[in-house]
Amino acid sequence: MAPIKAAIIGLSASAKTAWASRAHLPYLFSPLGRSKFEVVALLNSSTKAARAAIKAYNLPASTKAYGTPEDLAADPEVELVITNTRVDKHLETALPSVIAGKDVYIEWPLAANTIEARTLADAVKQHGGLGIVGLQGPLGPLPKKLREVISSGRIGEVLSSELRANGGIDERGVIPASLSYFTERKVGGYVYTIGFAHQFDLVQSVLGDYKTGPDAPQGFLQIQRPQVKVIDEDKAVVETVTSDTPDLIFVHGYVDSGASLHFRFRVDPPFPSDPALVWTIAGTKGEIRVVAPSSTFIHIGNAADPQKFEVHDFETDTVDEVEWDFEDWQKELNLQARNIGAIYEDYYEVKKNGKQKTFVSFDDALKRHEQLEDILANGLKQ
Repeated sequence: MAPIKAAIIGLSASAKTAWASRAHLPYLFSPLGRSKFEVVALLNSSTKAARAAIKAYNLPASTKAYGTPEDLAADPEVELVITNTRVDKHLETALPSVIAGKDVYIEWPLAANTIEARTLADAVKQHGGLGIVGLQGPLGPLPKKLREVISSGRIGEVLSSELRANGGIDERGVIPASLSYFTERKVGGYVYTIGFAHQFDLVQSVLGDYKTGPDAPQGFLQIQRPQVKVIDEDKAVVETVTSDTPDLIFVHGYVDSGASLHFRFRVDPPFPSDPALVWTIAGTKGEIRVVAPSSTFIHIGNAADPQKFEVHDFETDTVDEVEWDFEDWQKELNLQARNIGAIYEDYYEVKKNGKQKTFVSFDDALKRHEQLEDILANGLKQ
């Protein structure tokens, strides 16, 4: 079958952040990726910037350079549009392609707020394309293995679960200049909506969604370090800004099965010798523990220090480690690209072979936006 013709928005030769090049290109440029996808166009802030990126990433001379979302949307050759801009640019750069009926992949968060996310979700339904969101965690091998163990009955009925994490920054009250927008809630992309939200989504993909209505989850969120130092690449402080984004997050409630689920996320490094993340799932017959020694990014992983998955059997009082691993094709990619690649693989199977999707859709992402917005609105303590 002919490869799917794709365009990338935000693959820049001079970007302050490089998620597109680190997480998307490795798969798209791999032998497997090239057999299924072909990058035929780029959209940047100008056609000049797009041409510079084409040259920087050694794309074919035939790759088209666009400077406006409308021009890209009008290209009949492009089937899939991949959006990798800052979150507050998602709506304006992606919506024209959605309206044109193209399939559109947007990195998480889907949009800067729930209103914009709903606009995109409604537009996909109205205009007939597929909406794919970069919440890659549920497609990873660790949550797949967790779901397998739980569904096997090995720990019995799930009673409760707790995830405790420390991370998101390397130094207390300091942030790199390239991420200074993490201190601005209006942008829509900050630790609560990115780092915490990826955990929030992945855990619910394993245990089931939080209940809605009167039993919806409750939050307690604080801004403990409102004054944040912004540092340059040489670690020199260039300014101090006031943050309006939470750095301490507690969420608790019940999932649809009736099990309780509790999160505690603090935007500080962990206590020395403590792991960055510990996630427990307690059942009637046993308990699961996942430990991430040095990174809270369980939706990505850590090759040098991988997450450890253990099961405690109550009857035998023994603890066994459960093995999990990436597929062979994923091991050929850098870590950030592995689960992103799984999204592309899933989308390709849906598009070409009619497989039922497992990727996160715009509607799925809208539900996460609504959950997170409600928790923040009712739980943030000023």
